[in-house]
Amino acid sequence: MDTRNIMKQEDKYKVWFFAGAETRDNLFNTFTGSFIRLMKEILGDDFDYIKGVFYYSNIMNVIWALNNAQKPISDPRSNSITSASLRQMISNGYNRDSQLVITSSSSGSIVAAQLACYLGDENRQGKYFSKPFHLVLGASMLNHESQLFRHLLQHQKDGLIGTILHDEIQDEDDNAFGIGGVSHFEAYTNALGIAFPFLSTRYKGPSFLNTHPENGHTHRKRSMTVQKALDYIDIILIRHKLAGDHYCEKAAARMKEVIPT
Repeated sequence: MDTRNIMKQEDKYKVWFFAGAETRDNLFNTFTGSFIRLMKEILGDDFDYIKGVFYYSNIMNVIWALNNAQKPISDPRSNSITSASLRQMISNGYNRDSQLVITSSSSGSIVAAQLACYLGDENRQGKYFSKPFHLVLGASMLNHESQLFRHLLQHQKDGLIGTILHDEIQDEDDNAFGIGGVSHFEAYTNALGIAFPFLSTRYKGPSFLNTHPENGHTHRKRSMTVQKALDYIDIILIRHKLAGDHYCEKAAARMKEVIPT
């Protein structure tokens, strides 16, 4: 048998997804539901999404993200969200030699970023995974200048994180990108600005609160489309091949069959 085929058969991947504020364990907006369904069709058991770590209130999920977008949590082991997320990733049946890929969207990207910092610190001696993991922060509040983002880049420099997709997976006209800022004051000032742009000198409408499917805020409009799921899969699995050649080919084939409605 060809050596390359043997290597392909031995490659193992596990892709996890942190969804946004509107998600519950079994309740999704159009993007999230489509992304989970399509990724499951493509990757099967090699894909799953984090459950049971979010609040039942959308606003509480957003507040948590705004409060934790600036720097790594000081004691992630004692934090119920980061500790529960890690437990799911290393539950029974996980393979430490798998290529771990952590994906996320919107407020879920802050949870993913915090988990990535925690996992990187814990995995310095290969405690959980033998390979650097990849991280995808889509439609993200995370700011380039924040301590949290710089900590992720340091993990990448230290060889704990492989690829970080951040700028590549944002919507160009989504002004929610990076609103977490470098301080709580900046985060809440930015959040109020995109929610009430008529009170802001920095942000223009439509308001983040506007969920109209055509005239609403870009971030909210995109969450109501299948196309966002297709774009994510294209960037993650096809363009950057974060889950290898096999799943790249499967994703490309599946994408040709999907017609957004």
